Amino acid sequence: MPGAEVAIVIGSRRDWDVMKSAAQTLQDFAVSYQAQVLSAHRTPAELVEFVRQAEAAGTKVFIAAAGMAAHLAGVVASQTVLPVIGVPLCSGELHGLDALLSMVQMPPGVPIGTVAVGQAGAINAALLAVAILGLQRPELLEALRKRRRQQAERILSEKLD
Repeated sequence: MPGAEVAIVIGSRRDWDVMKSAAQTLQDFAVSYQAQVLSAHRTPAELVEFVRQAEAAGTKVFIAAAGMAAHLAGVVASQTVLPVIGVPLCSGELHGLDALLSMVQMPPGVPIGTVAVGQAGAINAALLAVAILGLQRPELLEALRKRRRQQAERILSEKLD
């Protein structure tokens, strides 16, 4: 039985408050996903096994969200050559800047596509995953075009008094 097209990995249950926006966006496009709480630091063996099992089951894109040191996306990327999208989350004294920098400063050879901090990043990560999947599923690209047209229409319909 095939697995979910996208795997969302979060470092803590509280991260779901932000990342459920990614899940909802994937649902809007009828893209299957699975979500799992795993820690790069506290459950490294289980994280490695999850990535291997997800890839074997047919996952095509990983979305990894974490705050603070944010090594989650890097550990996922170290275990697969599939696309990994990192979502930095706002936590700690630096309000997400530390997470953002740890994701965008990956060493050469282990890339992570990194999006904005927080909920905007969660939504954009899902949209990027849809675009990646759209390379094999043209109907997803058309759905993305439609969404963009609708966004443009909303902006153009706004009037100032």
